[in-house]
Amino acid sequence: MSSYRNRSLQRLQLDFDLLVIGGGVNGLGIAWDAADRGLSVLVIDKGDWGSGTSSWSSRMIHGGLKYLDKLEVGLVRESLRDREWLLRRAPHLVAPLRFALPFYRNNSHHRFALRAGMVLYDVLSFDKSLPVHRTYGRRKTAALLPGLSPDGLQGSAVYYDAQVEYAERLSVEIMLAARAAGATTLNHAESTRLRVERGRVVGASVRDMLTGTVHEVAARFTVNVAGPWADSVLTGSPLADERLIGGTKGTHLVVEPFPGSPHCAMYYEALSDGRPLMVIPWLGRYLIGSTDERFEGDPGAAAAGQEEIDYILAETNRLFPAANLSEDSILYTYTGVRPLPFSPSGDPGDITRRHILHDHRPRLDGLLSVVGGKLTTFRTLAEHAVDQVGERLGRKTSSRTRGLGLPGSPPEGPGEFRRAFERESGLPAAEARRLARVYGARARQVAALIASSEALSRTLAPSLRAGEVVFAIREEEAAGLADVLARRTMIGLEPDLGQGAMDAVAAVCAAELDWDDAETARQKAAYLAYLRRFGELEPRPAV
Repeated sequence: MSSYRNRSLQRLQLDFDLLVIGGGVNGLGIAWDAADRGLSVLVIDKGDWGSGTSSWSSRMIHGGLKYLDKLEVGLVRESLRDREWLLRRAPHLVAPLRFALPFYRNNSHHRFALRAGMVLYDVLSFDKSLPVHRTYGRRKTAALLPGLSPDGLQGSAVYYDAQVEYAERLSVEIMLAARAAGATTLNHAESTRLRVERGRVVGASVRDMLTGTVHEVAARFTVNVAGPWADSVLTGSPLADERLIGGTKGTHLVVEPFPGSPHCAMYYEALSDGRPLMVIPWLGRYLIGSTDERFEGDPGAAAAGQEEIDYILAETNRLFPAANLSEDSILYTYTGVRPLPFSPSGDPGDITRRHILHDHRPRLDGLLSVVGGKLTTFRTLAEHAVDQVGERLGRKTSSRTRGLGLPGSPPEGPGEFRRAFERESGLPAAEARRLARVYGARARQVAALIASSEALSRTLAPSLRAGEVVFAIREEEAAGLADVLARRTMIGLEPDLGQGAMDAVAAVCAAELDWDDAETARQKAAYLAYLRRFGELEPRPAV
């Protein structure tokens, strides 16, 4: 057990101002903001940090161009402002990404409407550091994107949004920021029951998922920010009959570069039904998707449907006729559930993406539930939520996180830092570049640990050394094999999903965490079971 986890377990006996249930970007953002304002905070997650919705997204930091069609102008402005904050305050994780939006004769939106949308997008991001959009005619578009289908092509717009390649690392760094601000952080800890006294939530029963021990936690206020699991947090409480979440699932396919594949990201309207789709360069491969379908059931069991896969492949092949993508082209798939507000009917695309702070009074006091939210806007969502919490606790304060940065943000900028780190780290250039890309300025701490002993400098897999695994456990609260592979070292996003490194990493984890042979075998089996989410199809309906 790491010293941080041991400290957090010992602190569960304290009375907290705020309990945050849910450790995705939104919950961690709330914990960071609240702790920075001086509240005593405990944030928990039944899995690992960012292991839920935050890990299964399109990995975009964007304003939401498609939201303009739904007249969500305020949401777009908010998102564009937060996009700029992330580009400035987390440049080691968030980078500009060029997009092309092709205009086709059969688009559901006329090219003039699309061009007007691009102008408005620029106006709403008036304070941005990214270039403004440019439009091109048919001939220039064909020259820039020769793989595009020429059938009905009228031109294009080229604009910029941003990408977070490692959304998992974004979650980890927000956790580190919250911890540095004074928050108590405990992953693999599940809220099994809200504690209610005289019509008010006064904390929760929290089960340590690693030992099974249940702790009674006291808190003056609780925020339920469990994403698509938010309704399950209310189970057993007077609010058990309420339904907040009506999630939709989004499936993504990961493929190697293909004939005609673009050098930039593509945002386009599906030719069959006009729904927005994307083809996004990602880690030397392409992320294509996603879908937007209503989902019922356990969000942790969401899987790609055959119809979704067929749809994405067909539309990508229509856009890039030479691609000839098939199921054999897919390296892996992944599916996540968006924590959207419950809406029993209508087009899933019409459900608002704006976050909602649901006050449960008068039925139950002391509880706020968060519905919605996305990667880009976690900081603003947190500010809004902590404003309400502070008001309810009589602690009115102002958020300071807009002026802060994430722990790995290099003061000199990511490019200059990477060059300096390559020279000074003592590691081969490829290893140094990978560490800088994953950890930002904190790569120096990883490199120092690697260099501290022969055992920790031992190579486990290409560009992965034992010291990095130990760093994940000692400094970043990794408590299981999946935590290390999938959400700290990021080896779990390689084409083999980390399977080639699994045995060597498990051996280091076993030595550091005192696993016996049985626990080591259980951790490996659990990781392989986790990997089924990257390729398992949802069951076909019975005929």
